Amino acid sequence: MSGLPPLGLCDLRARHERVREDLERRVLEVLRSGRFIGGPVVDEAEQAVAGLLGRRLGVGVGSGTDALTLALASLGVGEGDEVIVPAVSFFATVESVLLCGARPVIVDVREDRPLLDPDAVARAMGPKVKAVVPVHLFGDRAELAGCPVPVVADGAQVVGADPAPTDGLLTAVSFYPTKVLGAAGDGGLVATDDPELALRVRRLGSHGMPANHVHERVAGHIGRNSRLDAVQAAVLLAHLPRLAERLARRREIAARLDLALPGLALPRDPGSPVSVYVIQHPDRDALAQRLARRGIGSSVYYPTPMGTQAAVAGLARVEPAPHAERFCQRALALPCHEDLAEPDLDRLVHALAQEV
Repeated sequence: MSGLPPLGLCDLRARHERVREDLERRVLEVLRSGRFIGGPVVDEAEQAVAGLLGRRLGVGVGSGTDALTLALASLGVGEGDEVIVPAVSFFATVESVLLCGARPVIVDVREDRPLLDPDAVARAMGPKVKAVVPVHLFGDRAELAGCPVPVVADGAQVVGADPAPTDGLLTAVSFYPTKVLGAAGDGGLVATDDPELALRVRRLGSHGMPANHVHERVAGHIGRNSRLDAVQAAVLLAHLPRLAERLARRREIAARLDLALPGLALPRDPGSPVSVYVIQHPDRDALAQRLARRGIGSSVYYPTPMGTQAAVAGLARVEPAPHAERFCQRALALPCHEDLAEPDLDRLVHALAQEV
């Protein structure tokens, strides 16, 4: 067992320390202003993140899950409808479909990468399918050209990609603290170029109100309380100026890990933000245990295909997903973040050389 401090997949304390003075000043200004919900700080953050995603409009919401749910709801997706999602993703992707009252259709990913397979989408398409949710996983773009139904992109892991993927009507992102651009708690945003859809999302996240104490259904849905608060918006604005530097460091570390792991690293887009650095190994679990004994953290993204989750039993149409099954058996995420110091990176590379 290593006597050195363990290396984790992120270091939120170190991240905060880099922006501490500006972040704490911004948060204190919000607290002193008394404007905690909405206001200019939220407006600024919404516009800035929308631009980062290559969109004109952004609507802040309470979480990434809410962003997906409200994006689908704004399109009128509901009971009796189906929504196609990939078999490899975090549960929120399928959860958002269920929260709209619709039925997820879970299909396979590509053979070479864990991204939604356009051929699988075509095979699963039917008259009840009202939307498709491609997941831009680990920072890489899921291409889905010529889709006959609306596309809502799950962009929780693609913030900072260059270029930003702008396919689809809406993009939903999360500001969970461990994301490349994270808040100090939950938060999310829906980005779009469509003013009407942006308005629907905003009303859905504010109790369906077009005006104070006036509550209406929006696209057939009852509204809810889901808004990005001003404190979290201030945190995001403090992190944004360092984002380019953060992305450059992540890409630099990923390139060095690639050299240490020939043939094992998951292929990446050239402009990927490297939201998660993933390898594929035939004896993944044993490797994770060996690395842990050396103080190297790792994580499994994701242990089983979405269709095997107990929560979706009887509620989803689950298509065969052999590529997803193979990926889930072999995938392992390794430390790759901007606060990984050179000595720690050397230690990581050395451990990989010894154990892989």
